[in-house]
Amino acid sequence: MTPTALWRRVRRQFSIDAPRMAVRSHLPWPWKAVLGVALLVVIGGMWWWGFDFGQIFGGFNRKEVEARIVALEDEVGRLRAESAELRTRASQLDSELAMSRGAQATLTKQAGELQGENSQLKEEVVFLQQLFADANKQPGVAIQRVAIERERPEAYRFSLLVVRGGKPKDDFVGHLTLQVALQGEGGTARPATLLLPDEQPGSAPAMKLNFKYYQRIEGTFEVPKGTVARTVTVRAFESGQSSPRASRSLVL
Repeated sequence: MTPTALWRRVRRQFSIDAPRMAVRSHLPWPWKAVLGVALLVVIGGMWWWGFDFGQIFGGFNRKEVEARIVALEDEVGRLRAESAELRTRASQLDSELAMSRGAQATLTKQAGELQGENSQLKEEVVFLQQLFADANKQPGVAIQRVAIERERPEAYRFSLLVVRGGKPKDDFVGHLTLQVALQGEGGTARPATLLLPDEQPGSAPAMKLNFKYYQRIEGTFEVPKGTVARTVTVRAFESGQSSPRASRSLVL
C-alpha cells in the first residue's frame, strides 16, 4: 500500500466522515449495583486499614489505648475499693483508740483514788495500833490529822481525823469549828477571817461529831474571790460545852 492510500484510510477513520461507533454494555444493572457496592466496601476497608496502620506508624495505637484505658479503669475501681476499706478501718481504729484512751483515763483515776484510799487506810491502821496501845490511858479527844487542799481558785477541801483514847463507854457527841485566816493574793487585800460553820451554814452537817473511838470528817469551804487560805485552826466541841475539847492548827 502506497503512503497516499494509507493516509486516506487513516483520515477516513478519524475525520468527520468516519463511520459512527456504538458501545453497548453486556452486564445488566443488578450486577452493576453489586460491583458498585463491592467496590465501595473495598475502598472503605482500604481506608480503614490505612487509617489503623497510619496511627500505628504515627506512634498512636487506638487498640492499645483502649486496652490501657480499660486497665486504668479497673485499677481505679480497685483503688477506690481499697480506699473505702482503709477509711472504714481508720474509723474503727479511731473508735478503738478513743475507747482505749477513755479506759486508760478511767483506770488512772481509779488508781489515784485507790492510792489515796490506801494511804488513808494505812494512816487509820497506824492510828488503831496506837489506839490499842494507849487503851489504858485516860479518855481524851484529839484531832489526829488535818489536810487542806485547794480544789478551785475559790474553794478548798478539808479532811481530818478525830480520835478518843482510853476505853470510852459512851459516844462522843459534838461538832467542829474551822477558823480560816485569809490573805489577798499578792497582798492586794487586807487579811480576813472566815468562821465555819457560822458563815457557811451548808458545811454544818459535815462537821457534826458522833463517834466512840474515831471519826473521819471531810468537807469543803469557799473563800472570797482574790483571797487564799493561810492558816486553818480546827476545834472540837462537846455538846453543851463552850470550851473546845481539842484543837489543832495547820499553816498552808
